Amino acid sequence: MKIFLLATGLLFLLSANNVLAQLTITNGAQFVMAGNLQLTLSNTDLINNGNLLPGAGTISFTGGSPSFIRGNQGSIFYDLQINKPTGANVVLQHSINIGRQINFTSGLLDLNGFDVNLGSAGSLNGEQASSHIIGAKGGAVIVNTMLNAPSSANPGNLGAVITSAQNLGNTVIRRGHQSQTTSSAMGNSVLRYYDIQPANNAALNATVRIHYLDGELNGLDKNLLLVWEKQAAGNWTSMGEDSHDTAADYVEKNAIPSLGLFTLSGAPSPLPVNFILFDAHCNGNSVLLNWETAQEENSHYFSVERSTDGLQWIALGNVAAAGNAVVETTYSFADNSPAGNDYYRIAEYDLDGKVQFTKVLRTACSAQEAFKIWPNPVDDLLYISMTADAGEEVIIQLFDGKGMLIRLQRAVLLPGNNLLSVDVKGIATGIYYATVIHNNKQLQMQKVIKK
Repeated sequence: MKIFLLATGLLFLLSANNVLAQLTITNGAQFVMAGNLQLTLSNTDLINNGNLLPGAGTISFTGGSPSFIRGNQGSIFYDLQINKPTGANVVLQHSINIGRQINFTSGLLDLNGFDVNLGSAGSLNGEQASSHIIGAKGGAVIVNTMLNAPSSANPGNLGAVITSAQNLGNTVIRRGHQSQTTSSAMGNSVLRYYDIQPANNAALNATVRIHYLDGELNGLDKNLLLVWEKQAAGNWTSMGEDSHDTAADYVEKNAIPSLGLFTLSGAPSPLPVNFILFDAHCNGNSVLLNWETAQEENSHYFSVERSTDGLQWIALGNVAAAGNAVVETTYSFADNSPAGNDYYRIAEYDLDGKVQFTKVLRTACSAQEAFKIWPNPVDDLLYISMTADAGEEVIIQLFDGKGMLIRLQRAVLLPGNNLLSVDVKGIATGIYYATVIHNNKQLQMQKVIKK
């Protein structure tokens, strides 16, 4: 094993004429930064194929050319400094972990589809309109912290400030940087959203203050920003706002019962069709879907869509819409070939091509019970019984009432009867849903009551 030891002091790696150099940690090598060394990489990529041990040091990226953090090993930084001029970003090509903080002096850090994990102790420092994190291709900044009756808590300095009298327990916050445009009523959002998942996520009566940067406004007027929330398998809906400050760049909403996905956008656009009913009923070997509208304007047709996983959708057929109506109008559609454990939604298309969706319903009309669970209600261990014809792997998933995945466990089945268990003693009291992925197919979802 090769070990490179850098003692306390300053080390500059500089490439001439803005031609990128590379600091490569080879496979099997260790790059050790002793003490509070500052390592400055000017126009230099960091390629970690070995083991980077940053100690209490700072790695600073400077220079007028883009720099990349890459390699086949995830990199751990203690202090990471972004000090690049405009147009010369630092770009991730693998996920990184931060021990203390990321300092922004100048320039952008592009997630490029990868994650920055701050753990429970890391934070962001100095983000501003011209120097901050971006992530048009995805990726998130993640913090994991305990929140017990938080008062204006801002974990990781991510910009989601949380207040609640409740003990939220272990809370995972993910901050992403893509515009959220899944609702025809919302349009686009700022280039920032939060996914806040506490262990205890009921009756929180929380206040959430969402910060943004001028560089993330995405063409929106900051004076008109509102808080929007997305429920599982649903569309973004406006929650309004209780206070905002365009100088401090935040919007705040009070009395939030549970936390989840949040972003900021403008006022909702009037919808041409107002759905007031959507339900599904088992009818022999078919599923009968019914929906009703209170009013319609320039509606063209409805597309009935089905999914086996809630992610990938296929169109079953179309139903002509009323076009223009100011009275209640009812519609129906029969799915005569249900798979037995299906999701359904209705897509309404306007004459100008715009689309909006109903909520998502789930049925199990012809499904056979592929596995059994007990006890239910459950305290500590949830047992799952199922039969296999041969040795094969399954994935057990447990979702909360908002559709967020809170447990994932892999197991190998043996031929014959199998008894599996899932530890649930660490989750909050409430209603959950268990399912098993077997032969690349999600089996029937079953309700679980946690005492």
